[in-house]
Amino acid sequence: QVQLVESGGDLVQPGGSLRLSCAASGSIARIDTMGWYRQAPGKERELVATITSGGTTNSADSVKGRFTISRDNAKNTVYLQMNSLKPDDTAVYYCYAEVTSYTYSGTVRRGFWGQGTQVTVSS
Repeated sequence: QVQLVESGGDLVQPGGSLRLSCAASGSIARIDTMGWYRQAPGKERELVATITSGGTTNSADSVKGRFTISRDNAKNTVYLQMNSLKPDDTAVYYCYAEVTSYTYSGTVRRGFWGQGTQVTVSS
């Protein structure tokens, strides 16, 4: 089994910064793409940013220039540095990872989600 555990969510004032972390653990053979998604109240879950194992990144237009995604492959951890936060960034942020994990019969590749961490931007 594989677990993703997020941390770093908090209440912050507009213009402030936060850094989210997500660590994967369990029977992991390889992790391909990792990413962050968010879901605000009454809205659908949306992509924030992704990063491949080779370091190629992709991010939503709404966060370009403010948010930076990075990862430490040795620690199976992905980060999201969020600067110049706005009230519209308020949401539950979810970590996602495409993981190849060990099973009794070999390996299996599937996506895993973290439990979510709350980010609130308010004065």
